[in-house]
Amino acid sequence: MTKIVIDGTELDVPADYTLLQACEAAGKEIPRFCYHERLSIAGNCRMCLVEVKGGPPKPTASCAMSVKDLRPGPNGEPPVVLTNSPMVKKAREGVMEFLLINHPLDCPICDQGGECDLQDQAMAYGVDSSRFHENKRAVADPYIGPLVKTCMTRCIKCTRCVRFTAEVAGTMDMGAMNRGEDVEITTYLESAMTSELSGNVADICPVGALLPKPQNFQARPWEMNKTQSIDVMDAVGSAIRIDTRGREVMRILPRVNDLVNEEWISDKARQIVDGLKRQRLDRAYVRVNGKLQAASWSQAFAAIAAKAQATQGARIGALAGDLASVEEMFALKMLVESLGSQNIDCRQDGVKLDPKFGRASYLFNTTIAGIEQADAIMIIGSNPRKEAPVLNARIRKRWRQGGLLLGLIGEKADLTYDYNYLGADPAALEQFASHGAIQKERPMFIIGQAALARPDGLAILSLAAKIAKNIGVVKDGWNGFNVLHTAAARVGGLDIGFTPGEGGLDAVAMTNPGALDMLFNLGADEIDVAPGAFVVYIGSHGDRGAHRADVILPAAAYTEQTGIYVNTEGRVQYAQRACFPPGEAREGWAILRALSEALGHKLPFDSADMLRAKLEAAHPHFVNYDHATPADADALVAGKGGALEARPFGRVIDDYYLTNPIARASAVMAECSAVASGAHAHKEAAE
Repeated sequence: MTKIVIDGTELDVPADYTLLQACEAAGKEIPRFCYHERLSIAGNCRMCLVEVKGGPPKPTASCAMSVKDLRPGPNGEPPVVLTNSPMVKKAREGVMEFLLINHPLDCPICDQGGECDLQDQAMAYGVDSSRFHENKRAVADPYIGPLVKTCMTRCIKCTRCVRFTAEVAGTMDMGAMNRGEDVEITTYLESAMTSELSGNVADICPVGALLPKPQNFQARPWEMNKTQSIDVMDAVGSAIRIDTRGREVMRILPRVNDLVNEEWISDKARQIVDGLKRQRLDRAYVRVNGKLQAASWSQAFAAIAAKAQATQGARIGALAGDLASVEEMFALKMLVESLGSQNIDCRQDGVKLDPKFGRASYLFNTTIAGIEQADAIMIIGSNPRKEAPVLNARIRKRWRQGGLLLGLIGEKADLTYDYNYLGADPAALEQFASHGAIQKERPMFIIGQAALARPDGLAILSLAAKIAKNIGVVKDGWNGFNVLHTAAARVGGLDIGFTPGEGGLDAVAMTNPGALDMLFNLGADEIDVAPGAFVVYIGSHGDRGAHRADVILPAAAYTEQTGIYVNTEGRVQYAQRACFPPGEAREGWAILRALSEALGHKLPFDSADMLRAKLEAAHPHFVNYDHATPADADALVAGKGGALEARPFGRVIDDYYLTNPIARASAVMAECSAVASGAHAHKEAAE
C-alpha cells in the first residue's frame, strides 16, 4: 500500500492504482470519457485531468498515471493530488470546449438525451460559451450492422468501441482511420460487426454516436419504468434491466454482476424485444375438425378434462421447454404425477444428463467467475461463442492475461482466441487422456451439449468424469468439471427432478408415434411430436409447439411473469415481472393451478408464494437467491455408459439468432440471421 494525499485527505491505496482509481477511493468524482474499468487505458479524452503537487507544471491525465509513478515530497511526504484546483477547473473547461467544437446541437433529437455523459459533464465542468465560431465538421454515418445506429458526427473519438471489439469481443471489427481532425471510427469497409456482443458498444459509447438501431426514436429514458430481471436466451443467466412503457417492453439493458456477466449481454438477449410482441398467443384455442378455433378458458379446460378422463396415467406425459421457469415445471410435475404418470422430461434435445448421477455431473462447477482462476481449459463438444457469448468473453479475458493452456475437441470454429485443436470425436478425448496428469494447478473441462445430446452421451459424460478425476481436473479444493448448458430452464428442471421416473419415458420416446395418448407441452418448441397424441400446449408464442397442439393455453413470456431460473453454474436467480401479458394470457403456474381443478386433481397452492414455499421445502437450495450452491464432486458419475461412437461431435446451434420462439418471432433477429449467413448484404446508396 502507498500513502497519497488527495484534496487534503491522506489514504493508503495499492501502488498499481491509477490516480483516477485513487481519487475514487477517496470519494472524489473524476469526469472521464475514454476511461472504462473493463477496457485498456487510452488516455485520449483528457477529461480526467488532475493537479499533482511537485509534478509537472501542467495537469495530469489521472487515468494514465499510476500512484507508484508519483514522487514523494522533499522530506519524504506523500504525494499530493488536487482534483478541484483552479488549474484543474480551467483545464477541464478547455477540454470540454475542444470536445464541443465539432459536436452538433442534436440534443433535442438524440436518443442519448437524458443518459448522455457529454451532456452531464458539459453541465458540471464546462462553460456557457465557446470561442470557436468555425463551421462544424460533419462525417458520413457508416453501416456497422442491424443492431447499432451510427451518427459519427457526434463521435468524440474516445475509442471505447474500438477497444471493446478488440479486447472483449475479440473480433477487431472497429478501428480508426485518418489522423488529427479527420479521424473517423468505422468498420473500414462498412460491413456489419461480426460479434455476438456487438450491441454493447452502444452502452459504452459516452455520446450519441452509437445507438441501438431497433429502438431509434421510440422513447425517452424518463418515460420508461425499469425492472431488474434475468436473461433467458442462454443458460448464463445474465443480469438485465427491462425498460417498459405501459404494457410494452421498449428495451433490454445489462446490469452489472461481476460474478456472471460483468456488464455485458449478448445481442440476442438485448434485441429480441420485438419478438415479445409478434406471433403472441393471447387467447385459448381448441382444434375442431382439424382446425384450431378460438375458445374460452372453460371450453379449453373441458376439452382437456374429457381427454384426460379417457386416458390412462401411463399414457400421459409432459415436456418442459427451454424458457420455462422453475415454478411452472414444478407445478406441471405435481400435476402429471397426480394423474399417475412418470413420463416427464425437460431435456427436449435428448441430452444424457440426469440428477441421479449427482448435481456435480450437470453444473458448471467452477462457476463463471472461476474461469479467471483456471490455468488450463479443455473445451469438449462446445462452441462457447455461439452457446454462451458472455461466458466466452470471460474465457477470452482469461486468455488475454496469459499463461492459459487452451484445447478444443469438437467442431473447429473461431472462438476469438487461440487454442490447440486435438480432434473432433470421442477418440481424441481418449487420446488426450493417455497423456496422463496435467501439470497445472487449476485445470478445467468445459463439456458442451453437442457431446452429451447423442446416443453415447452418457458414455462421453462418464469418460470425461473419469479423465477429470485421473488427471487432476477434480481434486481437493478444485472442481474443474464443467457442463455448459444452452437452455435457461435446463438446470432448474434437473434440480427439481423433471426427468422420467421409474419406468417413465424420456422426451424422445414420448414424441415417437404411438408412445402416448396425451401430452402436456410447456413451451417445448424445439422437438417434433409425432401424430396421434392429444397435445396441450402451454406457451407464449405461435411457434412449432402451438402448430402441433390440439388445445392451446396462452401463457406469459419471461418478461411478463415473476419466476425462478437456475443458470449453468447452479446459481438460483429471480426474474421479476416487468409488464403484463397480452389479452387472456396468464402466468404458467396459474394456468396449471386452474387446469388441475378442472381435471379433479387440485394442486396444493393458491398463489405464487405458496408454490415457492412448496418448492423450497422440497428443494432447500432454492432459498439462496443469487448463490451457486456447490455440488459434491465425489458423487460425479464415472464408469457408466456404453460404447463410444466414432462420429465427430456436431453442433447444437445452427443459427445463433433463431434458437427459441421469441427469437424466431423477432424481425430484428431474422435480419441478424440473414446478415450472419450472408443472405443479406448492406447496399450502398448508388445501388
